[in-house]
Amino acid sequence: MNHIRSYWKNFIGGEWVDGADGGRIAVSDPATAEPIAEVARAVPADVDRAVAAARRCFENRALAAMRPSERGDLISRLADKLGERVEEIATIECLDNGKTLAAGRAEVALTQRYLRYYGGMADKLEGRQIPLGEGLLDYTIHAPFGVSAQIVPWNGPLPVGARSVACALITGNTVVLKSPEDSPLSLFLFAEACEQVGVPPGAVNIICGYGHDAGAALAAHRDIDHIVFTGSVETGKSVLRAAAERVIPCVMELGGKSAGIVYEDADLEQAAGSAARGIFHHAGQICSAGSRLIVHRSVHDDFVARFKAEAAARSVGPGSEGCDMGPLISAKQLERVEALCRAGLDEGATLAAGGSRLADRPGHFMKPTIFTDVRPRMRIAQEEFFGPVAVVIPFDTPEEAVAIANGTDYGLAAGVYTRSLRLAHWTADRLVAGQVYVNEWWAGGVETPFGGTKRSGYGREKGQEALLGYVQTKNVGIRL
Repeated sequence: MNHIRSYWKNFIGGEWVDGADGGRIAVSDPATAEPIAEVARAVPADVDRAVAAARRCFENRALAAMRPSERGDLISRLADKLGERVEEIATIECLDNGKTLAAGRAEVALTQRYLRYYGGMADKLEGRQIPLGEGLLDYTIHAPFGVSAQIVPWNGPLPVGARSVACALITGNTVVLKSPEDSPLSLFLFAEACEQVGVPPGAVNIICGYGHDAGAALAAHRDIDHIVFTGSVETGKSVLRAAAERVIPCVMELGGKSAGIVYEDADLEQAAGSAARGIFHHAGQICSAGSRLIVHRSVHDDFVARFKAEAAARSVGPGSEGCDMGPLISAKQLERVEALCRAGLDEGATLAAGGSRLADRPGHFMKPTIFTDVRPRMRIAQEEFFGPVAVVIPFDTPEEAVAIANGTDYGLAAGVYTRSLRLAHWTADRLVAGQVYVNEWWAGGVETPFGGTKRSGYGREKGQEALLGYVQTKNVGIRL
C-alpha cells in the first residue's frame, strides 16, 4: 500500500527538475502523521523558470497552431492515460490526501469526466458576426489571455487542477500550476500523463512550493496574464492584491459556510442521509460542504435524531482500511477544528455528537460532529471549519430560514429539502449562493457551473460558463 516513489521532481518546460536551491518538502500520510515521500521545493527562481517556459510556448503558438479539435483530442487522450493508472492514483490519494480508496478511484473518474467534457468543448467555443451594414464585416474572436497561473487546493488537487488546465489548454492558454505542498503527488502523475500524450513542452508546468514564497511569487509575477485560485478568503485577498498591481483577471473560489434548509414537509430520512454526505464526505474538507442545517422547529428533534444516527454509523480511520471517513489533512487543521468546537461550547451550543479527535490512534482523525442549540451569530455558525462539523439551527418561517441561510459573509452553495415544488423554487430564488441543491446535496455534475457569491469568490468553474473565464473577446471590424 505504501510503496510509492520516495522523491518527485517539478515539471517545467517538459523536463523533470530539482528545485533551484536543492530544497525538498516532506509529504506525510495524514492517517499516520508519518512522512511518505519528498518533493522538490519550488522557490521564486523556479517560478521564473516555469513562467518563462509557459511564455515561450505561448509565443511560439504551439497550441494556437493546432486546430481546436486537435487540442480537444489531446485533452481526451489525457483522460485515457489517467484511466490506465486508476489504482496507483487512488493509492496516492489515500496516502497523501487522506481519502478513502473508493473516493480516490472516484477522483480519477471525475477527473476523466472533466477532461472529456472540455475536450469535447474545444471546437464549440464560437464567436459571432455582428451586422453593421453594407460594406462592413464585423466579427468576434475568443482570444486566450496567455500564461495562466493556477494555485490549486489540497482537498481535491487532481480534479480541480485538471479541469482548470483543460479549460486553459483548449482555449490556447499555457499554464503554470502550483500544486499544494500538503498533497501534491496526484498532480505529478497528471504531469506525467501530459508528457506521455504529447502536450507541447511548456504548455503545462507543475511545481510544488510553499504559498509564502512560490505561491506569492507566481501570483505577483510580471509575466503572467491570468490567475485561477482556489483556497481561503485570506489567501485569496493576498492573491487579489498582487493581481491588482498589474490588473490581472482572476477566477476566485474562496470557500463557504453553506446552509441546507429542512422544511417541515421534507422526507427527513432522505434529508438526514443527504446532509450527512454533504458534511462528512472527505471529513468535511470540501468548500461546498453543507456545514449548517437550518431545520423547521416542528421537525427539529426528529431530524437531529436521524442526523446523529447517520454520524454514528460512519466509521473513522485510514482509507486503506475501508473506513467511511478518513483524516483531516494535517495536525494544524485538526487543531483548528477542535479549537472552533471548543469556542462553540463556550458560546453555549450543545454538542450532540463528536466534538474532538480520535484519541486512540495516530493520525489526524476528527469524529463526525454535530452541534445543536446554535444561534445564527455564533462563531461556529459563521466561520468555516473545513472539517466534519455541522451546526443545526431551528427556524419557524420560510422568510426566517432564508435570512439565516443568507446571513454569513459566504455564498458558495445552499440546499433545500422539501416536497413542495413551489416552496423549492421560492427558496432557491431567494438564496444568495452560486448553486442551490434541492433534495440532494451536490446535485449536478461537471456540466453545471460552480462558483461563489459574496466572499466566496467570483467567476465560474465547471460547465460551459467556465470557458468564458479563460478567454477575452477580440472584435474585428473590416471595411470591405
